[in-house]
Amino acid sequence: QVQLVESGGGLVQAGGSLRLSCAASGRTSSSSVMGWFRQAPGKEREFVAAISWSGGSTYYADSVKGRFTISRDRAKSTVVLQMNSLKPEDTAVYYCAARRENTGWGTLRYDYWGQGTQVTVSS
Repeated sequence: QVQLVESGGGLVQAGGSLRLSCAASGRTSSSSVMGWFRQAPGKEREFVAAISWSGGSTYYADSVKGRFTISRDRAKSTVVLQMNSLKPEDTAVYYCAARRENTGWGTLRYDYWGQGTQVTVSS
């Protein structure tokens, strides 16, 4: 089992920045991909970004390319989502997730999930 805890959410003005962190514990060696997802009220959960734990390869949703950056610190078992140029449509609960297999990065088929952290972007 892998436990994931998100932090860093909050309220920010449009055009501002936030840094989300995800701390992983447990059987972290069993996860090859770490991802970020988000879910706004009344909408389905959607993929945001993912990173290969060992190699650092990244994959982003088109809606966040050029604005968000995902990274990982293997020594600290932490994955970070740096969010810049935030827009009101970025408002959502952001979830950290881990996947055992190095496939399907952009899908919701991840094996472990955190509880989420709220991000609110005002106009």
